[in-house]
Amino acid sequence: MDGIINVIKPPGMSSFQVVNYIRRLLKVKKVGHTGTLDPGAAGVLPICVGKATRIVPYLIEADKTYVAEMTLGISTTSQDAGGETENLDFDVQISPKHLADAFSKFLGKIQQIPPMASAVRVDGQRLYELERQGITVDRKPRQVVIKEMHINKIWPEEPYLQFGSRILFEVSCSKGTYVRTLCSNLGKELGTVAHMSFLVRTRSGNFQIQQGFTLEEIEEKVQQRDYSFILPIEEALPEFPKVTASPYVEQKIRNGNYVTMDDLISTVKDLTVGDEVLLMNLSGELLALATIRWKDGLICQPTRVLKGV
Repeated sequence: MDGIINVIKPPGMSSFQVVNYIRRLLKVKKVGHTGTLDPGAAGVLPICVGKATRIVPYLIEADKTYVAEMTLGISTTSQDAGGETENLDFDVQISPKHLADAFSKFLGKIQQIPPMASAVRVDGQRLYELERQGITVDRKPRQVVIKEMHINKIWPEEPYLQFGSRILFEVSCSKGTYVRTLCSNLGKELGTVAHMSFLVRTRSGNFQIQQGFTLEEIEEKVQQRDYSFILPIEEALPEFPKVTASPYVEQKIRNGNYVTMDDLISTVKDLTVGDEVLLMNLSGELLALATIRWKDGLICQPTRVLKGV
């Protein structure tokens, strides 16, 4: 059983708990997720099953899209609604223009300091493990990219934002972006404090929430022996062009050996050194991920073999 499941993670479960749930449900040992989603958050969490776990490094790099809610005037220890109240600012008075200007300042490349309640490792330990022990350590800022941000709604609809005002917004960003840290930093830019009061991930790479499955839906399908929710591996890498190998070199590919361009039945004409492709067989099965290299001419070198001997 190999492929990818577009899971809609419920709030209250960690990404690791979702992996364990799928592992037990499908009775498959090799299961992995493609980017941690905080326990309090919900949304798209692509799960790789079987040989699909070999492409996890590719999927982790994918951009993400979130819908978040930021509450003004209240900061928490975790920067989200799951933490304890840290500071209160009852004197908030911010114009919509000031809010829009603050949002615009966070577009593009920005620096973020990972929160203590996160899965980032420092000296081999995850930050959330240290935080549970009451230990705070210095964290180095990391560069992330905010590609788009849009304010969708403000509650309540008043001339000025005040203590407790909530801003619903959508953000598309690079991997490793902490939206709760973004909310906290936006609060500082506005001259107050803020925290993230709600988060749902609506997209992870090529996977959209509209095509996702809840854990209840997945369990029901498994009971009906319907595994149509497990997507082919190649659907996760739509940017990789497909090339088809001749049957007589299929065994070479399975063994991880390179093939020449003459060994390919169909190719993309403008392939060049460094391009990554999906190596398919005549039956349309994915044999391997491969990279185009040079060895007395262009060759196609498997980098992740996905079809066994």
